[in-house]
Formats: sequence, structure tokens, C-alpha cells
Amino acid sequence: MNDKVTIEWHRAQNPVAQFVFAHGAGAGRDSEFMQDMASKLAGQGIDVALFDFEYMETAKAQNKKRPPDRAPKLLARYEQVLSQLDDALPIFIGGKSMGGRMASMLVCESASSIKGVLAFGYPFHPPGKPEKLRVEHFGNILCPFLILQGERDTFGNKAEVTALQLDATPEYFWLPDGDHSLKPRKASGLTEMQNRDAAAQKAVQFMRDINHG
Repeated sequence: MNDKVTIEWHRAQNPVAQFVFAHGAGAGRDSEFMQDMASKLAGQGIDVALFDFEYMETAKAQNKKRPPDRAPKLLARYEQVLSQLDDALPIFIGGKSMGGRMASMLVCESASSIKGVLAFGYPFHPPGKPEKLRVEHFGNILCPFLILQGERDTFGNKAEVTALQLDATPEYFWLPDGDHSLKPRKASGLTEMQNRDAAAQKAVQFMRDINHG
């Protein structure tokens, strides 16, 4: 645990915040979604830190898929990354799917230096199992929480999520006709890039608003 985690920075020209962006269960920091979203955020004034959870590093080294580690090990890795940052800029954390869930769990323990959490495609439940909710910690989140979710996300669509009775409700930003990666169907008349651009703009606005608040 003493070894430093490799952080891939996407730097902004005049950054107003730094965002630690964790990947989802099946694809690491080098996935097209992670790289594209990091680039979009950096282009709008956010320094973005990408990293791989330990199981993903091992999977890449062995060229063999591996299941994610259990939550305590994932959270420890996240904390290790945070310990490598300086606090010259406000710190926000978040991630894609599982990475966003881990970030939201992390701020239940301590949010002293973390200004907000952002989840891109929050995994409210496994696909097809809406009864297995992963929201029990929402009431303990100690900072602003934004979920950017596709309306058709099989891990929690708009109809399901808006019907939930939660102790604490995050801020939601719905991407029209989007799936778990925010991608709409062709028939919608929208494009995946339009939804990603909208998500990035909302994420940046969320961070800027908190900074100025």
C-alpha cells in the first residue's frame, strides 16, 4: 500500500478544480468513455485525475479479465489516490458506474476536503433486479452529490429512480434516451456525443457553482 498509484492527469489551461474520476467495473481508465469525458472536463477548466483500481491493473498486466475487488479494497485505493493530491485546488471526486458508487461511499466516512461527488451512470441496482438497491448510504453522504444518468439506464432508469423514497435525494441530471453510458438510440434524433457534451457541461457547472457558493 506504500507504492504510489499511477495517476493520469488531464490538465486544464486555467483550472478551477480537480476531479478524481474512477472507472467502472468492466473497463479501466483507458476506456474511450473515460478518456473522452476527462478531455471534455479538462477543456472546461477542470484538472482530471484518472487511475486504475488494483484489480484492473492486474487484469491489464495479465491480459485477463478479473472481477472487481470488494468495496473496502476499492475504497482504500481511492483514499490512496486522494492522499497523493495537493489541496491547491478544490477537490471533487466521482466516477463511472461502480467508480461513482465508491466515491459516494467514501464521503460517508469523511468529506472534510471533498467539495462534491459526481456519478456518471450510478448503479442503483443490477440490471433486471430493481429490488437489490444500492442506495442505503445516501443519507450519510456529507457533501453535494450529482448523478448524471441516462433515462433508459438498465441500472436505474428515470421512472424507477424518481419513484424511490430516499432519506436524502441527490441532484439528478437526466440524459435524454441515454443508456448506462449515456448513449441514446438513433431513433431519438440525439447522438452519444450530444449527451456526453451535456453531461460534461452540467458536471463543470456543478463544480463551479459549489466553488462560488
